[in-house]
Amino acid sequence: MNNEHLLSLRDFYKKQLLEDTVPFWFPRSYDPEYGGYLLMRDADGSLIDTDKAVWIQGRACWLLSTLYNTVESRKEWLEGARLGYTFLREKCFDTEGKMYFHVDRTGDPIRMRRYFFSETFAVIAAAAYAKASGDPEAADFARKMFGICLEYAQGERRIEPKFEPTRPAKGIGVPMIMINTAQQLRDTIGDPRCDGAIASWITEIETYFVKDDIRCVMEQVAPDGSIIDHIDGRTLNPGHAIEGAWFILHEARYRNNNPKLIDLGCRMLDYMWERGWDKEYGGILYFRDVYDKPVQEYWQDMKFWWPQNETIIATLLAYLVTGNEKYANMHEQIHNYAYSHFHDKEHGEWFGYLHRDGRISQTAKGNLFKGPFHLPRQEWYCWSILENFINQAT
Repeated sequence: MNNEHLLSLRDFYKKQLLEDTVPFWFPRSYDPEYGGYLLMRDADGSLIDTDKAVWIQGRACWLLSTLYNTVESRKEWLEGARLGYTFLREKCFDTEGKMYFHVDRTGDPIRMRRYFFSETFAVIAAAAYAKASGDPEAADFARKMFGICLEYAQGERRIEPKFEPTRPAKGIGVPMIMINTAQQLRDTIGDPRCDGAIASWITEIETYFVKDDIRCVMEQVAPDGSIIDHIDGRTLNPGHAIEGAWFILHEARYRNNNPKLIDLGCRMLDYMWERGWDKEYGGILYFRDVYDKPVQEYWQDMKFWWPQNETIIATLLAYLVTGNEKYANMHEQIHNYAYSHFHDKEHGEWFGYLHRDGRISQTAKGNLFKGPFHLPRQEWYCWSILENFINQAT
């Protein structure tokens, strides 16, 4: 990756974000009548459902606020962010203060899930919106919600468990999402709890989930960190672990290129690239078994959009912090695969779901799980870190 190539990549991600991805979603997805966003859309942008996933309402609010904060102070972005922030606060909580997962267009509840990820996305949405708007109440709300997330993560606040206690397990998802939530809060409005909490979650991931002896990052383990030798316990999600790798590499940059964190993030990326990269067709596979046994989920060999986004970020970031050409080559492979297979040149944005051989499985670009987050975050983040790297180099 010479300077000319880095400049070309920077310009590519900027152009894709601002001229292709964001215009697919906005302003068409604003819901001025009921608040929030109408994000369940087909390939051409037509609406396929008016329900609203609370996760993605928060993610979209975060995106619009972040664009306002870091790209350009466009009134339309700030007003769009306000729609999402207000909807989250007024429509997405039950009477006990727990956030829903799925509501209808007006905000009436449909489904509650037994985890607190809606709350984490409310934190990053409110924090970014507070910075964009200067609203002190939004800042207070973000910090309050972060405190609630800490209570959930530390077991002080309980959610009724999904499983019986026969086979206890813990997952990498909680420390991962809390690292990124704290990073976003710290980078927007700040909170003194963030640095120490991030360090503790990174230690948890390295201690319990990273298995150097078998070159793997587990998705879930027994409470003592041992592998649960049953189908669920053996199932790996390479794209998810690679997302965790770049969260740690991001933290390494924040901490003056901390060499131990760089080493940890790169090991996680290396292990899960080996496990997840499809050597026959390209792209990151969805699920693998730690011992290469059959995986239970029938979509195990599909290519979902978001693992590709996370791997694009992780490989680029690994290259920029190490200078190792191995990561430049990995980034080129995943970048070329993803943009040649997922990107819709006619209507913009990405299809979400491909068969293993690259055929489109279905055309929806927005549903209860996919919306304006993983792809625009990838393009925004890659553009940002390249801009920063190039400016420092000159």
